[in-house]
Amino acid sequence: MPLSGTLTKAHIVEAVAEAIGFTRKKSIETVETLLELIKQSLASGDDVLISGFGKFSVKQKAKRKGRNPATGKDMILAPRKVVTFKWSAKLKEKLNTKPKTKAKKRRVKSIKK
Repeated sequence: MPLSGTLTKAHIVEAVAEAIGFTRKKSIETVETLLELIKQSLASGDDVLISGFGKFSVKQKAKRKGRNPATGKDMILAPRKVVTFKWSAKLKEKLNTKPKTKAKKRRVKSIKK
């Protein structure tokens, strides 16, 4: 299944169904279970490492000075947690390798005398 644009959960479910031969219902359960495991791990503060893909981590951001875009007034933004992603060397290599293209044949114009 060639993908273009944004990869959605529906695309993932469809791809799992095609690749493994699961029913759509079984594929939905599998994808939902995987995503729930990832969410639970991150919520408990654990990192999620997927070999050959990357590592999801939870980082704590300190309170900081910000600005209300509607009023322009300064305000203090509360501390919060964010999820960060660090890609693996394999993924980095795959994304930064140019695909091989076929050499174009040059058309030589004949010179008329």
